[in-house]
Amino acid sequence: MKEQSNNKNNASISENSIGWWKSIIESINDGVLVIDHNGYVRMINPEYTRITGVTAEIIGKPLVKYRPGAQLTKTLKDCQCRVGVYRKTKDREYVVDMAPIILNEQVVGAVSVCKSLTEVHKLSIELQKQNEKVRQLKKQMNSLYQVKYTFDDIIGKDGGLKDVVYVAKRVSDSNFPILIIGESGTGKELFAQAIHHKSHRGNKPFIPVNCASIPPSLLESELFGYGDGAFTNAKKGGKIGLFEMADQGTLFLDEIGDMSYDLQAKLLRVLQESKIRRVGETEERNIDVRIIAATHRDLQQLVNKNHFRGDLFYRLNVIGLKIAPLRERREDIPELVQSLLCSSLTPSAKEGSMYTIDEQTLEFLRSYEWPGNVRELRNVIDYATCMAEGMEIKIQHLPDVLMKLELNRLDSTLKPNGQTLKDITEEAESKFIQEILGQFGNDMEGRKKTANSLGVSLATLYNKMKKYCII
Repeated sequence: MKEQSNNKNNASISENSIGWWKSIIESINDGVLVIDHNGYVRMINPEYTRITGVTAEIIGKPLVKYRPGAQLTKTLKDCQCRVGVYRKTKDREYVVDMAPIILNEQVVGAVSVCKSLTEVHKLSIELQKQNEKVRQLKKQMNSLYQVKYTFDDIIGKDGGLKDVVYVAKRVSDSNFPILIIGESGTGKELFAQAIHHKSHRGNKPFIPVNCASIPPSLLESELFGYGDGAFTNAKKGGKIGLFEMADQGTLFLDEIGDMSYDLQAKLLRVLQESKIRRVGETEERNIDVRIIAATHRDLQQLVNKNHFRGDLFYRLNVIGLKIAPLRERREDIPELVQSLLCSSLTPSAKEGSMYTIDEQTLEFLRSYEWPGNVRELRNVIDYATCMAEGMEIKIQHLPDVLMKLELNRLDSTLKPNGQTLKDITEEAESKFIQEILGQFGNDMEGRKKTANSLGVSLATLYNKMKKYCII
């Protein structure tokens, strides 16, 4: 009696198991057909019927009799899996994956899983759309952070800037950090862009960030990003940081001397480990970023005062480039001026026209101290091209503030015969105006010709005549 009871229980368990597996298969969204080791159909689910049109009537019957082209019987014989087999019957198209069913090292059947080609096509189209979005985003990022300058844009003669360019070219393709030191306006970012362009990272992002322009409390999250809910008003889902945006490319940290002491420690770890951790997260992310840092400050002095980490300084200063200020390389000014004049042509300028600069004005530009360096020179040239009435730049076309600053500087050091340089300049200007008026006459027509010859407006000429009491 006990043996009969056990047999009934086992039969009940077996029936329950079959019912359980059948329920699972019927709930699957893909079409499923199962055959036994003799090739007889043992199970199909409703999705299989929907996709292929084959009904449950074939259960218990040989598959080859009702599906002559079926390859599942081949899988039963050779035990080989088949993936992505294309099938078409009448107006139905679908793809099939097939595999043998092995139990206790014996082939006891085979299973076929199919998916409508329409659904596969939809998934393929959706995948293509997503891939296209990713491609467009990458394209936009690369175009957004493409460098503008190359080494061809750097103007400098032997013994000065040209020597720095030589070193920069030699180290451009390495992965070592670079520290560029120079006054504001000397072209530190221009060098950084040129180095990136020449390196093997040239077609990857170049991400610049000014460490002095972002509050210390925000700079960390800008550099490393933050996780979901990292702080109040944090963007849902978190935010990618500049390090991740620059992955495989270059991150340019301008004015790194202004970075907070605490953040310097985190930057040092990134340089050592090539890993970053978003604010509010514990997971670390691998990155491949080349660091180029720049500053106008004396970092060694900051290290001595414990305002900058010595270990970070030595880590950044593997390759140091020092850019001389413009006043220390005055021989470059004529070529710089010519290059800036070429880039300052307005859209309305006639084809083939070119701005020129007279020798007196060029000599003045060479003698000026240029506290703002090349950036200030560019601004002066842009202003002069706007003020010029023709295609020649003269000294009166330069900004008044430039003239006044230079006159005041020289006034404090040069006073020949008790006269200041301003006195000498005004005296020479008065005599020159009187000389030109003497050639053309002091009537209305003569004054117009004089103003035109001097390259000034008639109103300006009247003001100067009044100033110098020229009747």
